[in-house]
Amino acid sequence: MSQTDPELLLQELGGWDWDLCRRELPAVLPRLLSMYQESEDWTEHIRVLRILTEMFLPHISLADLEQTFFSKVLPKTLQLFDNLMYELSSEAKGLTSQNTELCSTVRTLLQTMVQLLETLTGCVRYVCTLQECVPLESIRTLPSSVLYVIKNTFTHCKDSESVYCGHLHLISDVLQATFKEAYSLQKQLMELLDMISMDSASTEDNITDMVSVIHTVLEICSVISNMDHALHANTWKFIIKQSLKHHSLLQCHLKHSDILSGLCKDTLLSFRSCLQLAEQMKMSEIQEGTDLRLFQKTVKLCRFFANSLVHYTKEFLSFFAGSCSQLHQLFLQIYSKFPPSLYAPEISEVHRDEISRVFLVALDPLVNQLLPFSPFMEQVLSEKLDLPPEQQLPQCLVLITIMDKLSSQPEEVQTLWNTGKSLSLFSALFFSFQQCSGELSFPVCLPEVISTGQPAVPITLYHYVCVHLCSFIASTLPSHFPQLEYALLDAVLGSSMITSLLAMDSWCFLARYGTAELCAHHVVVIAHLIKTWPSDCYQVSALGVLLRRMLFLMAPDHQAKLAHKFLPEEEENLAVWQHISLKALNPDLRKRVACQLCVAGLARCRRWLNSRRAVGELRPVNTALSVLLAAYNFAGDTLEAELQASILGVLGQFWTFLQAKQVSDEPCLQQTLCLLLHLLEFFIQALDVQLITQVFALQSSLFQLDPPDHVRLAMVDFLSSMGKVFIPQEAQRQVAPQLSCLFASLLADQTWLIHQHALEAFMHFAEETSHEDVVPQCLNSEETKNKVVSFLAKTRQVEETTEARTERMKQERITCSAQFMKMAGELESTGEPLAKRACHPPSEEQYKSAVGTMEGAVEAVKLLLRKGLPPPWLAVKLEALHTAIAILRDSVR
Repeated sequence: MSQTDPELLLQELGGWDWDLCRRELPAVLPRLLSMYQESEDWTEHIRVLRILTEMFLPHISLADLEQTFFSKVLPKTLQLFDNLMYELSSEAKGLTSQNTELCSTVRTLLQTMVQLLETLTGCVRYVCTLQECVPLESIRTLPSSVLYVIKNTFTHCKDSESVYCGHLHLISDVLQATFKEAYSLQKQLMELLDMISMDSASTEDNITDMVSVIHTVLEICSVISNMDHALHANTWKFIIKQSLKHHSLLQCHLKHSDILSGLCKDTLLSFRSCLQLAEQMKMSEIQEGTDLRLFQKTVKLCRFFANSLVHYTKEFLSFFAGSCSQLHQLFLQIYSKFPPSLYAPEISEVHRDEISRVFLVALDPLVNQLLPFSPFMEQVLSEKLDLPPEQQLPQCLVLITIMDKLSSQPEEVQTLWNTGKSLSLFSALFFSFQQCSGELSFPVCLPEVISTGQPAVPITLYHYVCVHLCSFIASTLPSHFPQLEYALLDAVLGSSMITSLLAMDSWCFLARYGTAELCAHHVVVIAHLIKTWPSDCYQVSALGVLLRRMLFLMAPDHQAKLAHKFLPEEEENLAVWQHISLKALNPDLRKRVACQLCVAGLARCRRWLNSRRAVGELRPVNTALSVLLAAYNFAGDTLEAELQASILGVLGQFWTFLQAKQVSDEPCLQQTLCLLLHLLEFFIQALDVQLITQVFALQSSLFQLDPPDHVRLAMVDFLSSMGKVFIPQEAQRQVAPQLSCLFASLLADQTWLIHQHALEAFMHFAEETSHEDVVPQCLNSEETKNKVVSFLAKTRQVEETTEARTERMKQERITCSAQFMKMAGELESTGEPLAKRACHPPSEEQYKSAVGTMEGAVEAVKLLLRKGLPPPWLAVKLEALHTAIAILRDSVR
């Protein structure tokens, strides 16, 4: 054996056999190691490394591997690798197809890299053959060194487009061989690490080394995420497997947040790739071939990540307290890009079903695992989520998913969610639902099984949420009813009408599903709220609708008790009865209550009419008019003719003092006018000429002052009923032009709701009226004529595309959200009350109207006295009136 010349030694070693290498190991190994450390030539480096690993490594015992071989060889190997990488990066910058010499140099460097990777692979493969269980301390340097090489090699391949400055095609074959060899090296290393034995007696160094291995592999995952599906999946599989295998030893040392973050990130990347492929196939209308196979592979990769998340979370959930926002965001981002989200790409139903069946079903168990975890509950039910528009529907769907699963959970888990920390699950759902204005208006649809054994059918988001919420209410524990009742009442009183309606529907389900006593208790509570709140609060209207609906669900004996508790003949209870549908009562109770309400309502109206008629005292009068309207709406056929005549007489007195300017300025008078118009519809064929003339004169004058929408709608309804009226000859000259002018103005209204109602009202009027000459006068423009013709023909004016509708819903969502925030801010503010509205001085017309009413009353008394003897109390009443008139006369002087 040559003692001086290294080249001669290497040549000589080429002829050695297995036994000779084993015998000469103690003498040759130190010299080879020395040569390896001192060598500066790439070729000699690889040559010596091959001899070391292939000829002498097999003769070193497992116990001596680390001390004798790896700790001495691998540091220099890494230095060689770094130098190679540096040279490659430097030379690659000048690579061109014209510079053949440089191209050859780069290819040689890459081939050297392949040889280095092959050598390391052989080294790892040999260790795998030693025994079933390999102690980590025997190979401590090997895993970290090999992982360093793998990670940087993959990074180089990933960045090759930028590294090789657009000339990748010149070295693509060698670079591909480099990637394949790094792939093989990683696969071999995973096999070796799977053989590592660790137990409770493992040293702290061993634990630290294994943790470092897992964290480095995690870094590799982020590098290869878009390079190769199989490699990516196998790398993650290794991380999960090793984490679970050494669970008890590593759980307190692993960076769980980083692992979870990586899993969530790669899950989303794979999911988005699925959607991108599905969208491409939808656009190209190609449903088979390479794209389809790639799509199916990607969906399976998504399923793998979902399963990995489920397994990892099951074992390490207690370490996720600070990472729940990532899990929450995972669900939100998936749902935000998947139908029926307005922000999802357009994909075919087949692909949507496959993603749902393969991926989303696999992800579903993750929710079950997170339900008992308090930090996850706090994250999902937080009041400070501040989600972007595209994540509002996903949040709602997450809450629905949780509701669906809670009924099968232990009581303590149900309590966790139903009581919450800042919000209960009930309140969170109503709040989230309110944010979905775009999806509700569109409306988006979700699949739901309506009948057992039948396939799922698409239903609207409102229907979907209502069904699942009612199902959840049915399973709610009695101990959680306070939170349920609070959420229902809060939603009913909220600023969102659709959310209020959802709460009402759910509350009515509770009333039907629960006991009769529970329903009666809720009705009494709601009635008390209505009675004690100011009638002009919009919340009272919502409570009124709920009360009206729930009365139908009450037991007859409970309805009778309600009528006894809130006596209809007492004026203080009229505020409650104005909201009740008397149809809900049995015939006898309905007739009695209707009569009592009318008597009480009439008394209140007369008292105001016989007083100074102050606008500030109109609120209880409007309540009385509302009660009369309710009685006529639901029990008009039960009222006696004399009572009806009295009501019409009182209504006529109101029109003698109403003035357009004052009505325009006073919201309270606007409400009075609307109620009077609705009430007159019931007496439409009994109106005398004078009253019809007064009504149309006021409406015409008021319309010139641009009245608010609710007044216009009341006018529309009144005009609709005019088709049943024959206008006497003496009134036609004045009334007919006003009637046609009002119809023409309302048909041309720019508010779609008023315009639509006007079209319907005009159709009814035209079908019923005997004054056919008035009909064409209402259509004073070609545009109005065309709209009426289109309405009668049921022709759509504009056909909006799905894309345009989607974009419009997104914009409307922004407007609605801003309005809800504004209203919420106004409700929370505690500023000073609004200044009182300035009183208008009474006009001469009002004085004339009041005096005329007095004169009419005197003439009526004279007529009665001619017909018969007066009652005993009349003289006393006339004396009192004489005194009152004398006081009025003196005040005028």
